[in-house]
Amino acid sequence: MRIPLPPVPLPERIVAVAREYDAGSRTPVEPRDAATVILLRASDEGPEVYYMRRQVSMDFAGGMCVYPGGGVDPRDFDATVGWAGPSPAEWAERLGCDEDTARALVAAAVRETFEESGVLLAGDAASSVVADTTGADWEADRVALESRELAMTDFLNRRGLVLRTDLLGVWDAWLTPAFEPKRYRTWFFVAMLPEGQRTRDVSTESSSVTWLPARVAAAQADGGELALMPPTYLTSLEIGTHRDPADVLATAAGRSVEMFCPTVEPLDEGWTLSMPDRLRPLVAERRA
Repeated sequence: MRIPLPPVPLPERIVAVAREYDAGSRTPVEPRDAATVILLRASDEGPEVYYMRRQVSMDFAGGMCVYPGGGVDPRDFDATVGWAGPSPAEWAERLGCDEDTARALVAAAVRETFEESGVLLAGDAASSVVADTTGADWEADRVALESRELAMTDFLNRRGLVLRTDLLGVWDAWLTPAFEPKRYRTWFFVAMLPEGQRTRDVSTESSSVTWLPARVAAAQADGGELALMPPTYLTSLEIGTHRDPADVLATAAGRSVEMFCPTVEPLDEGWTLSMPDRLRPLVAERRA
C-alpha cells in the first residue's frame, strides 16, 4: 500500500480500512522492532544523505528510497558484544525502551548499515574507526552477516573490534500505521560517514543507491521524481534545514524520542495522515 506524502488527501479506500481498525473490527499486525541509519556527509547544499532504492519486488516499501536499516535479529541482543560509547542503559533512556531492546537496536543499526552500505561503525578501540572495508575479506564477512551465517558478535570479536555506539545519534521513532499489513517500530539514528570509508551498492534488497542533499531529496519527492515513505520524506525535510552534518549530530546529541504512530486526521474535506507536531510548520511552509 503506497501512501501519499503529507498532507496529500488519502484515498477513500485507505480511510475506510483505517476506520475499521479504529472501530476494533480489525486487529493490527504485531509490529517488529527495527533500526535505520541516516548516513551523512558534507556537501555545498547542506547535509548529504545516503539513499537506497528498494527492489520493486520487496513486499514492504517496494520501489521506495530508504535509509540503510532493517529488523532486529535475536542475536542483536547478545550482551557480550564489544561496546564503546554510551551504555545500553543510557541508550534506553534516549530511545524510550528497555535496556535489552536498546542494546539490540544499536547493534542492529550498526549491523544493518554494514550489510546494506558497506560502512562499519566500529573500531579496534573506543577512539578508532575502521578505515577501509572494501577488501574481499570484508565483503565475505558482510555477505555472511547478511545471510545470517555469521553473528555480529562473532564478526567483531574475531577482528578485535568494538561497536562505536558514540558515532550514532538519536533522531526519531516511527510506528507503521495500524492499517498496514506489515508493520515496524523503527528507531531512526544519524551517523557521519567515517573518514576513509565509502558506501558501496552491495545490498540485495536495493536496485540502486545514491547520495543526495536531504533538502534536494525532499524537493524531488515533492516533484514526484523520488518515491519516499512519509517518515523518510519528513526526516529528509527536517535534516535539510541543518547547515551541515555536524549541526545534525549536535541536534541529535540532545534528543530523546517517543514512538509516533500516524493516524488518519481531517484535511479540508478529506483525510490525511497525522505527523509529529514539531514537523507541521516545516510542511506548512513547504506547501505555502
